[in-house]
Amino acid sequence: MSDPVRFLNTFAQTLSVMTLYPEGHPSRERIVDAAFEDLEALFTAGALPRFTFLEGEVVYGRQSLRDLREWEWSARLAECGVSRLEFERRMTRDEFEGFLQEIQARLTHSAAGTAAQRQMRDLGVRFGSVGLDLAASPVATAAGGVVTGLVEEVDTLHWMQAQVLDGRAIPMLEAEAVVRSLSIAMHADAGMLLPLLQLKEFDQYTTTHSLNVSVLAMALAEALSLSPKEVRAIGVSGLLHDVGKTRIPLDVLTKPGKLTDEERRIMNRHPSDGARMILQSDADLELAAVVAYEHHIMLDGGGYPTLHYCRGCSFGSRLVHVCDVYDALSTRRPYREAWPQDKTLAYLDERAGTEFDPFLVAAFTRLMRTGEARVQRLDALGAAPPATA
Repeated sequence: MSDPVRFLNTFAQTLSVMTLYPEGHPSRERIVDAAFEDLEALFTAGALPRFTFLEGEVVYGRQSLRDLREWEWSARLAECGVSRLEFERRMTRDEFEGFLQEIQARLTHSAAGTAAQRQMRDLGVRFGSVGLDLAASPVATAAGGVVTGLVEEVDTLHWMQAQVLDGRAIPMLEAEAVVRSLSIAMHADAGMLLPLLQLKEFDQYTTTHSLNVSVLAMALAEALSLSPKEVRAIGVSGLLHDVGKTRIPLDVLTKPGKLTDEERRIMNRHPSDGARMILQSDADLELAAVVAYEHHIMLDGGGYPTLHYCRGCSFGSRLVHVCDVYDALSTRRPYREAWPQDKTLAYLDERAGTEFDPFLVAAFTRLMRTGEARVQRLDALGAAPPATA
């Protein structure tokens, strides 16, 4: 059993025991001591302990704790407003017990007031709703919150691309971690926030576009009331839909003029290359592979790759296709300026029924126009992307 899993199990057991025995009782004191020792072990390991409780999943830092899938305490903690738990420094044993008492009060609907919550922050621990990690280069949101340029997510995706270019399998755990982090960023405030990256350098297009499509696809999936597990699967599919472009030379990807027939042939093979790469990395990622293969196929069968027989594309592919084209048109490219939102949405609407699924276009347009989701444009910070083949 890993140290984070051991701590959470002891943490949950401690909260249960504290409801049975008063302060000072030997059984209560023993379990609090045990939980405190397990927390100390996490600090000894190095990084500051940080937990996120999602539906059916527990994340420690950026790592999913697979031993705690469907852990019943995830839902219990989230229901009382503890979706995120961050320890900012080592605590004394008394401070730790005070923190436990606050969590217990929340679980029993007798949470302390604002002053007590400030005191918890003074103890070096923060807990509450899921939010976005704060880092360098903050940008104020319309609601007064602060978000960042998704530095870690950009760098992780660059690293993943470098792994693929070296002939290695797609690092799926890292892909899932990026999607979880994007999901957390989207719910940093009340309502839904869409942190979309602005392109600063044309050689970063594939990275920023992939992150943006993942965010947009998850937002649309949520708006359609898909389950959290389905939303994250769509997010991974959006993140990886263009992974085949890692095999396209950079001068072709960033060419400002019309592509030659040979360059177009190279460009058009990225869906089949991407699907193959995904399946070779993880056979369970059928949805992501299908989306990678189908995301340029139109509703009427046009686009590419050319289908050998007429068939409909998967729901996930049709959904990502809408988000893919929206972000592509909304982004400045070497050969044109970015389109404004109204023009982009009008284009989607005009081609609904031929290129795009009309139901998905209507849902996406409603999401973007009615204020259900707030768009926050961020600079694409982070390391330079790897050189392509």
